[in-house]
This record gives sequence, C-alpha cells and structure tokens, in this order.
Amino acid sequence: MFRRISRWAVALPVALALAGLSGCGSGDPATSSASATASSSAAAKELTVFAAASLTETFTELGKTFESSHPGTTVRFNFGSSATLAQQITQGAPADVFAAASPATMKTVTDASLAAAPATFVRNKLQIAVPKDNPAKVDELKDLTDGKVKVALCAEQVPCGAAAVKALDAAGLKVTPVTLEQDVKATLTKVELGEVDAALVYKTDVIASGDKVQGIAFPEADQAINDYPIATLAKAPAGDLAKQFVDLVLSQQGKDVLTEAGFETP
Repeated sequence: MFRRISRWAVALPVALALAGLSGCGSGDPATSSASATASSSAAAKELTVFAAASLTETFTELGKTFESSHPGTTVRFNFGSSATLAQQITQGAPADVFAAASPATMKTVTDASLAAAPATFVRNKLQIAVPKDNPAKVDELKDLTDGKVKVALCAEQVPCGAAAVKALDAAGLKVTPVTLEQDVKATLTKVELGEVDAALVYKTDVIASGDKVQGIAFPEADQAINDYPIATLAKAPAGDLAKQFVDLVLSQQGKDVLTEAGFETP
C-alpha cells in the first residue's frame, strides 16, 4: 500500500540539524561535511516505484535483486492502474520511478514535465482468460459476443481496457461486459473466482496465475500490443537510486526476468 509521506516531516528535522551546525562557529568543517554526507546517504535508502499492475510479479523479483545489490536499501512498490498512478504523480505523490503499461499514460506525466525521457522496455499482448474448466466453452474472440457468456473487461481509460477496445474493433466485434475493472489484476480475479466466464487480460497475467485459469490466444491481439515505458521522475527523492533501478530493468538481467514472464522485447 502506498503511503504519502509529508515533505515537511523530512525537511524540518534536516533544516534544524543544519541550523544547529551553522550556529556553532567553532565546528569542524570536515565533521560538518561528513555529517551532511551521512544524512544524504541515509535519506536515499528507500526507493519508491510506481508500476502497472501487470508488472507486479516481475518488478517484485527485480526489487529483491536491487535490494541485494544495494545493501540497506528498501524498494517500495505502488502497483495499480497506470492511469491512476499517473494521476497520483501529477497530484504530487512522492515517487522515484514510473513504469506504465502504455505510452498514453506515461504522456500524462511527461506532459507535466514530471519525468525524464521514457524508454520502452517491454511489450505485452492480450489473451482470453477463462476458468480452468472453461464452462462456457469459449474458443475464440467472437464467442465473447454471446449474451450468455459473462465477460469482464478493464475499463477503457486504463491500458488493458484500451487494448481490448482495439482488439475488438480489429475483429469487428462488440462485447457487452458484465463488469469493468480498474486494472488487469482485478479483471483476472473475476475469472479466477468463477464470477465471469471470460476476460481479456494480458498474456503475462495469464501466465502469472499458474493453473488458476487458461489462456486462449487470438489473432486480433496483434493489433493491440501495448508498449511499456519506464522513466525516472523529475522530483525523485532518491534520484540516483531511481536511475540505477531503471538501468536494472533495461539490462539483460532485467530483460531475462521479463521475457521469462511472457513479455516481449520491443
């Protein structure tokens, strides 16, 4: 769960400490410099990453890798709808890195001059997710148009929903969902719980669910592939760590973790 930390809660103690140092005319400059360096180092021990819900498993793994190579550093994640995360960032939520499930949601942040130039690091495509026993006997995309088949979709304003609209338009089909969810994990959960007969979700989320659901590929998914951009944030409290985390994601090690989970390289 993301926690908002007041900037004043951090800034006030630091300001008081610096005031105390400047008020001591006989203080040792070397000691003062060392103290300032130590304070700066301590303040950069927490890295906050806002990331699309579909990155939950892979980024959690990469977060552990990052912590292992940066002793004393804690990586905290805020996973959710890319649209919601972008809104939180533009409203002032403190974060260091943003990884979105579409260029459109990243653009919300870059247009506000709140992020460095993003880099596309992976791509993702949709599959039809159905319960393991597939009670509605769904075999292809047009089966979702059957009024007897209960379908869950992501809301259109979030990347997985926008991709679903593109795929259905490419197939010339119209589907009336029984529920619209705010991120891909919530949409997939409806299938896992047996509350719907099918859902359009990312291939990677089908893989991550293990044997809880089965995925059905369909050709129109190729017309609705989502690129995933990542960027450090302009007001990142831990700017250096943010750049190093992005480097990890873009590295061969990061690519291996992501492609093993079903993501595609750009």
